[in-house]
Amino acid sequence: MSTTPSPYTRKGWQSLGRVAQQLIAARFLRSIAQGALAVDFTLYLKVRGWSAVDVGLLLMAGGLSGAALSLLVGIISDRVGRRLFLLIYEIGLTIGMAAIIVHPAAWILVLTAALFGFGRGANGSSGPFAPAEQAWLAQSIPGSRRGSVFSFNAGLQFWGMGIGSLLAAVLPHMIPGAHGASAYLPLFLLNLLMALINLIQIYSIHEEPRAKGPSPAAPSPQAVLDETAVHRRENRALTLLTVVNMINSLGIGLIAPLLPYWFNVKFGVGPTEIGPVYALTFFLTGISSLVIGRISESVGLVRSIVIPRLLGVVLLVGIPFMPTFTLAAVLYVIRSIVNRGSVGARQAFSLALVRDKRRGFASSLNAVSWSLPAAIGPAVGGWFIGMGSLVWPFMLAAGLQLSYVILFPTLMAKYEVKR
Repeated sequence: MSTTPSPYTRKGWQSLGRVAQQLIAARFLRSIAQGALAVDFTLYLKVRGWSAVDVGLLLMAGGLSGAALSLLVGIISDRVGRRLFLLIYEIGLTIGMAAIIVHPAAWILVLTAALFGFGRGANGSSGPFAPAEQAWLAQSIPGSRRGSVFSFNAGLQFWGMGIGSLLAAVLPHMIPGAHGASAYLPLFLLNLLMALINLIQIYSIHEEPRAKGPSPAAPSPQAVLDETAVHRRENRALTLLTVVNMINSLGIGLIAPLLPYWFNVKFGVGPTEIGPVYALTFFLTGISSLVIGRISESVGLVRSIVIPRLLGVVLLVGIPFMPTFTLAAVLYVIRSIVNRGSVGARQAFSLALVRDKRRGFASSLNAVSWSLPAAIGPAVGGWFIGMGSLVWPFMLAAGLQLSYVILFPTLMAKYEVKR
């Protein structure tokens, strides 16, 4: 039986080391800002006169730009290191937020939102630079602890998103007498503050330089064959994971980023009502993530991913048929608890498919397989909502996510690392 302390105990947290602690703390603060954006950003756009189709296209642009950049970041970070990319992200986010606050022109808003994925509920992710962030965190944690540590990290992200969602309910009311789009200024001030704090945090972390050492001797023919076999196995596993992830992310993208907009259209509710629901969702999902992280150590990562997501599909089908906002919100909260709680387990599984020297690439490929279909989803979902169909996006999303539940264990179970 393992004697390694859990990361959510004091002893376990101290055992992680400074790099892992700082990366987890930075993501927690970032998730607070993103939690507020997840609730308020699409509502802010609606106040500015944007239609559902317009909002969907902007969210799609964010997904497409993120997919393109994340692949480059992952590959390059394997060679030059991870820290530089996180600094670039925080500097860029700081500049973008300051520009929106000073001069909220449409082109500045579109450019910044597309580059940094506003409103997509990224759970504290550093956008297209997330592959470097995940690879750096994985590198600083022993393989035997990644399942529990990544689940703990995901739990903190959800709690941060919950705090941000609560703030989203009050941010538009903080400036006395402000109405319309100007009432949302505190939303961007919050994001600017968190970006500045995280810039200082990331700058203070030291990244170990790549070990160069003497030039290695020419490998033997057998070593070359062994390396080729391992490389092919890793590529095959990554290809299969990319396929199943794309199906899943298209299903999620159809409705998840547009849900506050959907709630507003169907029930006439705003940030004051939606914010607390999102907050409760994220707080309870954080607990679920810790529980699933614990369970994954005994039942394995594959089962801890598939079973909760199957329950999530059933609950997703029921949401659009609820007659009141309260009932729809209750189903949404329960679904999130069982569905999103497996995020940490999924991250740990994908990073375990390859060796450390290729984790940046694996993380970027994972991000692309998520971002590209998820970018298309909001445009399709926005079109349905714009046409007056408030049910079909949920049905299509449920069908795609059910396909993921079937395909993931079928194709990926053989790649699970046995403890």
